[in-house]
Amino acid sequence: MYRWLASVISSFGPALAGLVYALKTQRNLQVHAFATVLVVALGLALRIESWEWCAVLLAIGLVCAAELLNTAVEVLADRVSREREEPIRRAKDTAAAAVLLAALAAFCVGVLIFVPRLWRLI
Repeated sequence: MYRWLASVISSFGPALAGLVYALKTQRNLQVHAFATVLVVALGLALRIESWEWCAVLLAIGLVCAAELLNTAVEVLADRVSREREEPIRRAKDTAAAAVLLAALAAFCVGVLIFVPRLWRLI
């Protein structure tokens, strides 16, 4: 049992290393992390409901996951070739589009949850 638990815990190491790498090197992920801090602070200040937290946290997770996958695609594509090749450009653009769509969806969730509350404060 101990070995199994130790192996499960040690499997988080590479994931954490990837997260640290991405946070250190990816400006857009840094922007998303900063936005996450602001959104969580706003959610706490406005005392959003449990179901709203679920939507907000899922949106945050979706954006971060998309950004991390985009980083993985870019790193692999750059390893394959640094030359300007159309298939690599398409792969990178498509991965970036996934981040854009996730961010737009998260923005819409934020608008639906936070704007009515902020409007009432005015």
